[in-house]
Amino acid sequence: MDIVKWNRDNPDPFRELDRIQDEINRIFDFPRVSESEGIFDRAFSPAIDVVENADNYTVRCDLPGVDQKDLQVSVEGDVLTIKGEKKYEKKEKDKDARYYRNELWEGSFQRTLSLPAGVDANKVDAELKDGVLTITLPKKEEHKPRQIAVKSV
Repeated sequence: MDIVKWNRDNPDPFRELDRIQDEINRIFDFPRVSESEGIFDRAFSPAIDVVENADNYTVRCDLPGVDQKDLQVSVEGDVLTIKGEKKYEKKEKDKDARYYRNELWEGSFQRTLSLPAGVDANKVDAELKDGVLTITLPKKEEHKPRQIAVKSV
């Protein structure tokens, strides 16, 4: 077997193996990697975004169908925890229905996030609107960026 110099224009053989694996996973509807990230997170947990700006961090969590009374947000130490339950009310007419595909999830969930240093845990605010939970985590004053005036000598 001859050694061939790597050429970026040649297709990557491992990429083709990944494509085949993805096809097999789609056929059997089996995820290749775990969908949860935190130690206490469950297999079905809602998607989140974490955004930082100069004054705070914002966490957005998709929670369609979750009622505010079934939701709990807490900060303990440097850990943010979002717990809740999505309940699916089956109607009497659906009782004898035969499902061909059932992708809507129901049940309890939990997401945990490690908070960066400098979050003011006493001023955390959470709001649920149109199925999106928005959590605002203000930064402490000493952790906010400051403009330094440059003096001419």
